[in-house]
Amino acid sequence: MKKSIWKLYGYGWVTLGFFLVSLLGHWVFGWFTYVDEQTQFGHPIEFSGYAMQMGRDTLENWQSEFLQLLWQIGGLAFLLYVGSPQSKEGDERVEAKIDAILAAVDPKNADKVIGEIDREYARQQADRP
Repeated sequence: MKKSIWKLYGYGWVTLGFFLVSLLGHWVFGWFTYVDEQTQFGHPIEFSGYAMQMGRDTLENWQSEFLQLLWQIGGLAFLLYVGSPQSKEGDERVEAKIDAILAAVDPKNADKVIGEIDREYARQQADRP
């Protein structure tokens, strides 16, 4: 059964949601601050000036240690959560390891126990529902 992209990358989606909400909040509250400052000094309120100032502030924040640390922790957690195909063992390899461990622990009864397990938990094809 194939997992949906929402479930497979759930941590990533939640992280992206937090990021977008915080970025939106940064720009919205920045707009209020910009309007207040422009009004206090009698300058015109222009979106281009606001966008330039907020873009600069956003990039400065990304350079700060706090956000670098968040990315190091969050990014590492995400990459470990998703994993890579090279780091995941196949079912055949895991089963072979378990069979070898069972044979080492109980050499006399290993074949019998493995046969019972195989009969009780018959393999199902991955493409069948």
